Amino acid sequence: MISRTQKNLLPSYALLVVFSLVSVFPFIWLIIGATNANIDILRGSMTFGTELAANWQKLNDLVNLPLVLWNTIKVTMLGTLLTLLVASMAGYGFEIFKSRARERVYQLVLLTLMIPFAALMIPLFKIFATIGLLDTHAAVIIPTIASVFIIFYFRQASKAFPSELREAARVDGMKEWQIFFYIYMPVMKSTYAAAFIIMFMTNWNNYLWPLIVLQSEDTKTITLVISSLASAYSPDYGVVLTGTLVATIPTLIVFLIMQRHFVHGMTGSVK
Repeated sequence: MISRTQKNLLPSYALLVVFSLVSVFPFIWLIIGATNANIDILRGSMTFGTELAANWQKLNDLVNLPLVLWNTIKVTMLGTLLTLLVASMAGYGFEIFKSRARERVYQLVLLTLMIPFAALMIPLFKIFATIGLLDTHAAVIIPTIASVFIIFYFRQASKAFPSELREAARVDGMKEWQIFFYIYMPVMKSTYAAAFIIMFMTNWNNYLWPLIVLQSEDTKTITLVISSLASAYSPDYGVVLTGTLVATIPTLIVFLIMQRHFVHGMTGSVK
C-alpha cells in the first residue's frame, strides 16, 4: 500500500526522473556515438555499435594521445595545486589578519571579477611574448593561479575555521605558517576538495587561452586536439566522440572519488 505522503511525493519523483534522464542523456549519447561509425552517427543511430576499437585506432593514428593526455594532466594538476595554495593563503589572510586596508584591498580584488577575460588576452599575450613564454605550458598555468573566485570561496569558508584552534596553536608556540599548513589545511580538507574539483574541471576544459598561446603540436592539450578534429573539412564524428569520451572520463573519475568531500565543502562543513 502507498501512503498519502508517498502519493504526494510521486509528482516530485517523476519530475526528478525526467530531469535526471535529460541530464544523463548527453553522456549516454556520447558513449553510443563512440561505438558507431561516422555514417551511423550521421543517420542518427541510437543503438550501440561495434566500431569503438576502430574509432580508438583512428584516434591514435591521428593524435599522439599519450603526449596529449600528459600535457593536459600536467597543465591541469600544476594549475590546480598552485591555485589552491595561493588562493587558500589569500583567503586565510583576508579573513584572519585584520587591518584598516584589508577590506579595501579585498573589494579591489573582487572588482576584477567584472573584467572579462577577453579584455585581458591581448595584454597577457604581449607579456608572455616579451618574456619568451609563448608556446609553453607555463603561459597556460600562470594566468589561472590567482583565481579571484577561489580566493573568495576560501575566505568565506575560513569564517567557519575555529579561532580556538588558532589561539591554542599560538600558545603552543607555533608560527603562522605552521598553523596554516599543519592545522588549517587538514581541518579545511572538505573545502580544499570542493575547490580542487572546481579548478580541475576548469583547467581540464580550458580552451580559449591555450588556443592562443599553444602553437606547436607537442604542447597542445586534449581540448585543442578535439576541436581540431571536429573542425576538419570532413570530420569523422566517431573519432571526435571517442576523443571526447576520453577527455570526459578523468573529470568524471575525479568527481566520483571526491563527491562526498565536495558536498561537505560546498555546504561549509568543517572537520
